[in-house]
Amino acid sequence: MPNVIYSMGGVSADGYIVGPDGKFDWTAPDEELHRFHNERVGGLGGHLLGRRLYETMLYWETVDEDPATPDFAREFASIWRALPKVVFSRTLDSVEGANTTLARGDLPAELTRLRESVDGDLEVGGAGLAAEAARLDLIDEYRLFVHPVAVGGGIPFFPRDHRVDMELVETRTFMSRVVYLRYRAAGR
Repeated sequence: MPNVIYSMGGVSADGYIVGPDGKFDWTAPDEELHRFHNERVGGLGGHLLGRRLYETMLYWETVDEDPATPDFAREFASIWRALPKVVFSRTLDSVEGANTTLARGDLPAELTRLRESVDGDLEVGGAGLAAEAARLDLIDEYRLFVHPVAVGGGIPFFPRDHRVDMELVETRTFMSRVVYLRYRAAGR
């Protein structure tokens, strides 16, 4: 059975994925970290996204049309377009992008359907959607990319109303001083 992984490209040292000003410009990866993301996302079987993350990730649908785009970013764009994606939204009427579908219903049911239709682990992204998955005890692994910045507030990586017990599985420090922390949900 594929694992369900919650990961975001960047978490501040004080636990936020977006600062109080709505910005996340401190999460831009250097080439080394970008290539790590390419490998990691390339091994996934599918991705579940909340609306805001979906809107952010639309960038990858066309970025390689710019001749100035570096090869590692072009590679990620290709990986992202090929990946089956399900967007959860109550406000969108439709979605764009390769291999992208819209879901409005039940998260556990959609997750079960996706698990049965793809090969490889599934990643869930977007704080609201991931918080719902955590509350339902659907997440097997938490993967954080902790950036050396404290932003003082904003959108937290972890839900504020749900305890998550974890076991550390892997760590890695990148040249950019970003620290990768891979945790398994306790008891999994």
